[in-house]
Amino acid sequence: MSESVAKSVKQELEEQKLDARAEVKRLAGLTIFVVVVTALAVLVAVAVHAQDKGSVNAQDKYSLKSPDGIAFSDFRGYEDWAAVSSARQDEILKVIVANPKMIKAYKAGIPGNGQPFPEGSRIVKLQWKQKKSTEAQFAVDVPDFFTQAFVMEKDSKRFPKTGGWGYAVFNYDAASGKFAADPKSPSDCGNACHTAVKTKDYIFHPYEKR
Repeated sequence: MSESVAKSVKQELEEQKLDARAEVKRLAGLTIFVVVVTALAVLVAVAVHAQDKGSVNAQDKYSLKSPDGIAFSDFRGYEDWAAVSSARQDEILKVIVANPKMIKAYKAGIPGNGQPFPEGSRIVKLQWKQKKSTEAQFAVDVPDFFTQAFVMEKDSKRFPKTGGWGYAVFNYDAASGKFAADPKSPSDCGNACHTAVKTKDYIFHPYEKR
């Protein structure tokens, strides 16, 4: 074999080695890229799943219905409704809130003016187990954990036998973080109790001065 041919073969072999090394680097880079993309996709999927799970939990509350058919979804947004009044009973703290339509009626003088609340009025009594504050420098009871939402809604067509008001109770379990419709809510001091204030359109609490 001539010297020129030997050099040519050697050069070709060197080029093949360089090509092989370049291909290995290219494949390694491609593998790393695929791994990174896959990892990102997994992270995004986990985040979306967690968000969806949170949304489902939020929707679970509003999918509930009382035994007599009152939907919790009728009171959607009650968490931000304006306060009407407050009350305390034994070891329970209560805050009464109402939807904008009912608040407007209150401010117009209802029921003190003898007029009934309009259709679509909704009011909720929120209840907390109370405890003694360990932070305040004076004796004061504060909410410990949430226990119940007692709801009323004005719909004379649906509830003609109870003065136009429907009643329901949705209990909250602090341990599980879930609501459940109270199976006894039809008899849980609904119309039976509120008939005592029939002349006030079945509503105990006035809109307190503030």
